Amino acid sequence: MKKILFCLLVGASFISQSCINDNEDPVVVTPSDGARVDPNVGGATQPNQVWFDFGTDTEILTKRTDWDLALYSGNEFKVVLNSSIMMAAGKIPNATNIDLVTEASVAALQTQVQVANFNPANVAFIDDVKGDFPTGSTAIEEIRASESDNAVYLVNMGKEIYTGTVPTGSVATGGDDRGWMKVQIVRAGNGYKVKYANLNDASHKEITVAKDPTYNYSFVSLNHLKPEPNKIAKQVFIQPEKKKWDICFTVFTNTIIGAGSYIYADFVTTNNVGGVAVYEIIVPSTSSGVEAFTNFKTSDIDQSKFIHNDQRIIGANWRNPVGANGLEVYGDRFYIVKDAEGFYFKLRFTRLTNTAGERGRPQFEYKPL
Repeated sequence: MKKILFCLLVGASFISQSCINDNEDPVVVTPSDGARVDPNVGGATQPNQVWFDFGTDTEILTKRTDWDLALYSGNEFKVVLNSSIMMAAGKIPNATNIDLVTEASVAALQTQVQVANFNPANVAFIDDVKGDFPTGSTAIEEIRASESDNAVYLVNMGKEIYTGTVPTGSVATGGDDRGWMKVQIVRAGNGYKVKYANLNDASHKEITVAKDPTYNYSFVSLNHLKPEPNKIAKQVFIQPEKKKWDICFTVFTNTIIGAGSYIYADFVTTNNVGGVAVYEIIVPSTSSGVEAFTNFKTSDIDQSKFIHNDQRIIGANWRNPVGANGLEVYGDRFYIVKDAEGFYFKLRFTRLTNTAGERGRPQFEYKPL
């Protein structure tokens, strides 16, 4: 009798466990309770890109000069330049063989492939500033299936991070020139092959990179070959997984109507490629911005206002570097963010400098909704 009872109990246990497993729903991880955060942008030269995730209250730091090319991981074959160091690229006319390109043959093009030189035409040499990829335009055209259909590009490698002294309250978004390279990118199966060389090199090097759908992009550093010609390109880790970051503090190449490309410090982009959406709320002058932020609740969210196709909704709009009272954070606005998992957060900026007045020491506050 005891054996029969034991078997019945064991059987019931297995049945119960089986039912639990069969009907178990995925566990939804509750997002962070919010925090006040001092992102490590790194001071007045703003050397770091800070990738921050609201749901887990985590940040990843990378140096702005750690990468050059971002190779899109989706269905399309798109290549994005590192705008944080003022990179640009121009198609070399009639060039199909990278090894035949010389510095003399691209001398005239070098005067055009520039950033922030107040020439409206220079927007042709940078990527879609909205970051609306894969549909947005890129300086390097979409990589075509036939290898011979892919052009050779003159690539302005942008600027090093400035190493000198920066006056209090000012910023230095770039230092020495990083030189020029010639680049041709082709498909390699469902990935990319990057051919690259210094301008007068008679032969080129190559790196092959597979797409990884866990990430928005695979990143490549061409390793600044001009002073060290024996170095080779390498794949590098930059962004977190595509659903594991929401905003990025960075220097950014934006555009000004009538003046072309222009470089901005204190810029904040959103992960629109990874599914993050955001909108800005401007508080009427008769109200308190802090109070409006504090009182904003889930039922106040306006779904129609979320913007999915522009990474610049926060941008530089949160701060005023030339205010009547000096450097300031706008107190009349905050932001509503919807992350890739569908969680909502409210976000406001509380500081542009540290107590000594040094730029590149911002602070923000966020709360889940």
